[in-house]
Amino acid sequence: MKVKRTQRVSEEIKKIVAGLLLNGIKDPRIPKLTSVTHVETTGDYRFAFIYVSAYDSTLSDTEIVDALNKAKGFFRREIGKELKLRYTPEPVFKEDSSIKNGIRMSHIIDELGKE
Repeated sequence: MKVKRTQRVSEEIKKIVAGLLLNGIKDPRIPKLTSVTHVETTGDYRFAFIYVSAYDSTLSDTEIVDALNKAKGFFRREIGKELKLRYTPEPVFKEDSSIKNGIRMSHIIDELGKE
């Protein structure tokens, strides 16, 4: 039962953070094509590990994650407004390179198809 609730909370956090990345954040270091790929919330709801990936950016993913971690107070406040939990999870942003790896694999497959 608790696992299902944790998964639902994680999905809600994912929706909230994705909306904030699209419309709410005004930091120029964070590109508009930043996506939330996965969210893992701990069982006690103290931390939410948010995996993000950015595509088509001049900054590296590490720099974007650092910028997001510096704005985690903003994200925590907004998550707390939307979710009615006893404790608002502290967001911890982590780098996820799965989108870039998928694009790289697609290019490799296209190159092999041409040969």
